[in-house]
Amino acid sequence: MKAYLENQNEWTHNFGFEGQDKATAIGKMFGVLVVRHSSGQLGYLAAFSGKLAESNHFELFVPPVFDTLAEEGFYKQGEALNNETNAQLETAENHPTYLALLQEKSRLIATSNTKIEELKVAIKQSKKQRKAQRETLDLSNEKDQETLEFLRKESIKEQYTLKDVKFEADISLKALMDKIAIYERHIQALKEERKTRSSGLQQQIFTQYSFLNARNELKSLGEIFSNASFSTPPAGAGECAAPKLFHYAFTHNLQPITMAEFWWGQSPKGEVRVHGHYYPACRGKCEPILGHMLTGLVIESNPMLINPAEGKSLSIVFEDESIIVVNKPAEFLSVPGKSIDDSVYSRIRDLYPDADGPLLVHRLDMSTSGILLAAKNREAHRKLQDQFIRRKVSKRYVALLDGIVEKDEGSIDLPLRVDLDDRPRQMVCNTYGKSARTNYTVIERTNGKTRVYFHPVTGRTHQLRVHSAHTLGLNCPIVGDDLYGLRGKRLCLHAESLTFKHPKSGEMMTFQIDPEF
Repeated sequence: MKAYLENQNEWTHNFGFEGQDKATAIGKMFGVLVVRHSSGQLGYLAAFSGKLAESNHFELFVPPVFDTLAEEGFYKQGEALNNETNAQLETAENHPTYLALLQEKSRLIATSNTKIEELKVAIKQSKKQRKAQRETLDLSNEKDQETLEFLRKESIKEQYTLKDVKFEADISLKALMDKIAIYERHIQALKEERKTRSSGLQQQIFTQYSFLNARNELKSLGEIFSNASFSTPPAGAGECAAPKLFHYAFTHNLQPITMAEFWWGQSPKGEVRVHGHYYPACRGKCEPILGHMLTGLVIESNPMLINPAEGKSLSIVFEDESIIVVNKPAEFLSVPGKSIDDSVYSRIRDLYPDADGPLLVHRLDMSTSGILLAAKNREAHRKLQDQFIRRKVSKRYVALLDGIVEKDEGSIDLPLRVDLDDRPRQMVCNTYGKSARTNYTVIERTNGKTRVYFHPVTGRTHQLRVHSAHTLGLNCPIVGDDLYGLRGKRLCLHAESLTFKHPKSGEMMTFQIDPEF
């Protein structure tokens, strides 16, 4: 399949390769499913995610489960009606009279505000002058008493004048708003019509977009996602390569044998996708669908349900009456997961049943090895966690990167947020991401790899892994990173050193454990 993509000239798609416009490039996930025919013959099916070269149909690839581009289909017809409404909406929003009324509204508000502000300044000045004049009056003098009464009436008159000006402005604005409202009611009606039609169209897709499973059972998107953690199918659900492949196989009585999906082209700006690398199906869009489609099929054990800490021991580096320092092995949960309880937390809880409090002060990713700090009582936990929150703890990680980092040292500042369609993967996002900063120093470069020290300023999930792999970071994934690089024996990331103040004695303590890679 990769050879075909490299050499074909049947269609043109902007993958962002050399000579193509990188600003508008769209990389694609391609999938290959090896299948067995009823005759026993092996063959393969191929699919792509979404649309390819603005089309859904190519001879070598299986068709979509539901073709949103079919001209005679309800989706295209509904889309055409929505386009008509959009055109009407654009005409309404740009009607010359409506735009003129909006301009008149802005002009009237500006003019009225200026007039009112100028009057307020004049009134304030008059008030100041009246005050000075009152201070010179002799109230035992009848003429001065008349002057005082005159000044009082002047003050009242100015206030009434200000009220009149505001009232006239409000009357003029209301008359103008009544004219504007006629156009805006029409605009709002068109928006509601568009919203209702779009919602109905979406619900129709959820009902008619159906998938077969190995038992030849058919389920719609709406039915599949009704039991998912989020009941509304995410945008693009069902358009990935894997559902297309399985649906075609089951429709044509082909037995699935094995499958792989790989990324082709430029990585999306926020994600880490490497050209030619293999990736699992996404969890947000595909996991619920594949959960249905694989029912009745003999499959391998779900690696997410296998305890990675099985047979591994937890090394206690140091302990006293307040703290516990452990050396966490790679592929070992810090805290219990959804389906696996075995973790650093649960083992410490078993070792120290009398320990009071939350125990773990911080966490390490399951795949990361190294120093982890726990507290034996609530007071120690509070004081230690406060040091982490105020960034008074010094942390140093060692990582082996797949590639050469040119600069000897530097900083990475890329905000991160979770990929909602593919948890727990993280992505760079300048709009919704949380600040994530990492300092690094190169230790050595050898055999096409770079060993570095990482000093994380913040502590976001997968921060060091994304900052290493992302093109705007070091563009060198950590060796063995199965999420953002290439899978290996282990993730070569180790929490080597930790310095903090002892919660009881106040003594500065440093622990260091060398990595085993």
